[in-house]
Amino acid sequence: MGDTDVMNCQEFVELVTDYLEGALSPADQARFEAHLDYCDPCIVYIEEMRLTIGAVGRLSERDLAPAARDQLLAAFRDWKRTA
Repeated sequence: MGDTDVMNCQEFVELVTDYLEGALSPADQARFEAHLDYCDPCIVYIEEMRLTIGAVGRLSERDLAPAARDQLLAAFRDWKRTA
């Protein structure tokens, strides 16, 4: 594997969602998993992402306080405008 094949942490973070959704190409998946072989901070990061996704996936709208719901909706409404 040449230096151009080595994934850095920034690229790892940018691809983590695609990895967890199984949407990476085979080559990118191999590079992603190779990064996990040596990068302890990224191992922690992906485990935190998995835990967060698992916890959030169990929430329903009724689990949120009305004020929190309104804040989230406003944040995503603004995010769509700036994206």
